[in-house]
Amino acid sequence: MPLAWLTARTDLPGRRLWTVLTVVPLAVPSYVMAFAFVAAFGPRGALSSLLVDAGFGPLPSLYGFAGAVLVLTLATYPYVLLATRAALARFDPSIEEAGRALGDSPLTVFRRVTLPLIAPAIATGSLLAALYALADFGAVAILQFDSFARAIYIHYRASFDRSLAAVLALMLVVVTLSLAWLEWRLRHRWPHVTHAPRRPARPVRLGGWRWPAVLLCGTVVGLALVVPAATITFWLARGLGQGEPLRIVLSSAANSLIAGTSAAVVVAAFAIPVAFLVVRYPGRLAAGVEGVLYSAYAVPGIVVALATVFFVINVAPIVYQSLLVLVLAYAVRFLPQAVAPTRASLTQIGPRLVEAARTLGDRPPTAFRSVTLPLLRPGVIAGMTLVFLTTVKELPLTLLLGPTGFETLATQIWGAATEGFYARAAAPAAMLMLLSAVTVGMLLRSEEPAR
Repeated sequence: MPLAWLTARTDLPGRRLWTVLTVVPLAVPSYVMAFAFVAAFGPRGALSSLLVDAGFGPLPSLYGFAGAVLVLTLATYPYVLLATRAALARFDPSIEEAGRALGDSPLTVFRRVTLPLIAPAIATGSLLAALYALADFGAVAILQFDSFARAIYIHYRASFDRSLAAVLALMLVVVTLSLAWLEWRLRHRWPHVTHAPRRPARPVRLGGWRWPAVLLCGTVVGLALVVPAATITFWLARGLGQGEPLRIVLSSAANSLIAGTSAAVVVAAFAIPVAFLVVRYPGRLAAGVEGVLYSAYAVPGIVVALATVFFVINVAPIVYQSLLVLVLAYAVRFLPQAVAPTRASLTQIGPRLVEAARTLGDRPPTAFRSVTLPLLRPGVIAGMTLVFLTTVKELPLTLLLGPTGFETLATQIWGAATEGFYARAAAPAAMLMLLSAVTVGMLLRSEEPAR
């Protein structure tokens, strides 16, 4: 919340730069961030070793609850930041000015006026952060914290009887759906502003608080972005100096590209008809399909993986641990990410355009290919790019459903980091961060209006 307010409503020095830098950590996978912190501050970490050599005592242990909270907070705070900043951007400053005119102090106006109106956005961002933390597997596994996701994976791998893993998965589903229901109830109890701001708010002058505000932004960006990048660079240089082969990293990168591209294509093929159903044929069926999709998206990946395992073993065991099953599981998990932008593009395409093509003699498939698809392409590409970005970072689905010997960048990072081979994990981590950055750039470019 302070970062959102500073970057949206104040004269913070370098505000545009901080606006970008505070969001960039969202593209860093949580398990990469966990590996970076362990590799920097862990017992065998680079910074910890330097402090011990200098005569200082060892740093506090990162493992367990405290380390998991720190890493997951740094990985998920952009969800709350983005939602709160968007709410502040839509906020009408005349409402606050009315409160000041009635004699309230700035702090009272914020507590009685501003906070209740931006609370729904804060709740939405907090829900996304909470669901991410509940579903996270890689970071808690590296930091050795027994969360639901890690316990499910351990019981699935360690026993022939998967009943306990199934019970834990069902409990996790209940917790996540309960959180979503609680957020929905709270969001609908808060007031809403339905009109757009009449004019932009004047930036609040920070005065003597400018540099403490810069220090706050710098500390958060340093922990969430600079520490992972610097740690990965350090261990990558050490690994190359020790002769770590890059051939394995390139093959894992190729597998990540294959899985991500396949999932993006399959999801796009499913997203287009779903978007047409929701937009062109609204009703109970469309609402039900959309609700099921988004409910499935709220289910953690480890639960989707476990359910897929049970289903495939009992229905089609011949395709178990095949690339086909893995890609279909990706499609089930990430289909809403492609449906949302595809639906948004379709709502901007009037049905009269297609009707005009039909009156000129085009058959429905021809009219779709020549009229609808070119106008729909930006939303489809945005959805495919988002699915690709999420797929290459996905860990539990790949671990449980990937073909034997099918290593991706995500699984290679997780395997090397959990065994303490930091130099071996640095190269795939750097490759994954680079791939994520390129994909985010493509996503932002696809959102630019066509010229």
